[in-house]
Amino acid sequence: MNNHVLEFRNVWKTYHVGDDLVNALAGLDLTLDEGSFTAVMGPSGSGKSTFLHVAGILDTPTMGLCRINGMETIKLSTKEQARLRRNEIGFIFQRFNLMSQLTSLENVMLSMIEKDSQKAKEVLDKMGLEGKYNKRPTQLSGGEQQRVAIARALVNNPSIILADEPTGELDTKNAKSIMQILRDLNQNDGVSIVVVTHNPDAANFADEIVHMSDGKIVNMTSK
Repeated sequence: MNNHVLEFRNVWKTYHVGDDLVNALAGLDLTLDEGSFTAVMGPSGSGKSTFLHVAGILDTPTMGLCRINGMETIKLSTKEQARLRRNEIGFIFQRFNLMSQLTSLENVMLSMIEKDSQKAKEVLDKMGLEGKYNKRPTQLSGGEQQRVAIARALVNNPSIILADEPTGELDTKNAKSIMQILRDLNQNDGVSIVVVTHNPDAANFADEIVHMSDGKIVNMTSK
């Protein structure tokens, strides 16, 4: 029996927009097992990014239950939430979110719980970035910058990686390369992966594709 890495039960996220209430999530139900690789698709405004933010404890649900590795996030203190986020979750973003004044090595070490330059170098090496430790983001290609971002997400050995349009800024070749890295991390290291994407080619790397609309799941397909 698989353990659940992520559970959503009747999760709502409601915003006030002027005098109106907007449900970014509207009773979302989803369970993802350890070692799963899931793509989340849907039109703009379907709730994909809100789902990712709630899953990553960057936002709080208005109502409902959200668990990461069995821990109910809303019941944790702010410090406990931060610890869970730091220890268990790796984030990858479309625009890389690297610090422009820092080197590749420094960007990776920035997120480390215990600073260890040797471990940071090993993760960068795993991403094919040997010899790029002292390069700043502007000295790297888009694909290389995203590899640094993946290294940063991996350096604390998270159990789950949440990726928000990780190929959105990349050409087709680099996009495929990045998705293959995530596929390998999932298959070889057992890291659970959730990728929000508009790109069907990227989604095809996943074992399961979740389609969202109006804050809910409308379809799930498994390979």
